[in-house]
Amino acid sequence: MFKKIAADALGLSDIGTIIQPSDFDKTDADDYVMHEDQEKIYFLIKTKADEYCFTNLAIIHVDGTSAASSKRTLKRYPYSQHKISGVMLETAGKLDMDVEIKFHIGNVKIDIDVRKDQIEQLKDLYKALLQISEITYENGITLDFASQSLDKAVSVLQNARTDDNNLADTYKGLTDFSFQWLTSAREKYHEKDFGAIFEKYINN
Repeated sequence: MFKKIAADALGLSDIGTIIQPSDFDKTDADDYVMHEDQEKIYFLIKTKADEYCFTNLAIIHVDGTSAASSKRTLKRYPYSQHKISGVMLETAGKLDMDVEIKFHIGNVKIDIDVRKDQIEQLKDLYKALLQISEITYENGITLDFASQSLDKAVSVLQNARTDDNNLADTYKGLTDFSFQWLTSAREKYHEKDFGAIFEKYINN
């Protein structure tokens, strides 16, 4: 009992272990993966209190209040709704027992300590999250630029000198085109599935 209390006090109970794919089905997070929709786990870190599950569609956090409690809160962050940013990897010093990966998912800050002997595997996750962050950032810029361009086109049309009948037809044509173009652009630049990125970088 004393060892358990000491581990909590020193923060050792929060050092995570990277789970091997053969053991994914033994974790709590696996129960909440949408296997029916082809969701797949690519990386999973387990501490005594929490699980951090990285799938092709989302990050699933099984949040424990403490290592001594059995109570869990499930949090799901789809990449399409919560952008990843600020990805950092902190390596270990001589006396450290852990390495650390940090990032934001939307407005939520995630900070995970992992055993330092698993640094090579954690580097793979770092690369994957960094790439997802860069892709979603660039896609966001492209979509914003496209939307601004269409807004300008509509503004020019509204100020054009033409008769009302032609203006109505032209405006309707532009509106239809804008809807179709933005729908197509959203499908292309608003990615939901990052399985290809995880396949490229994760080697565990």
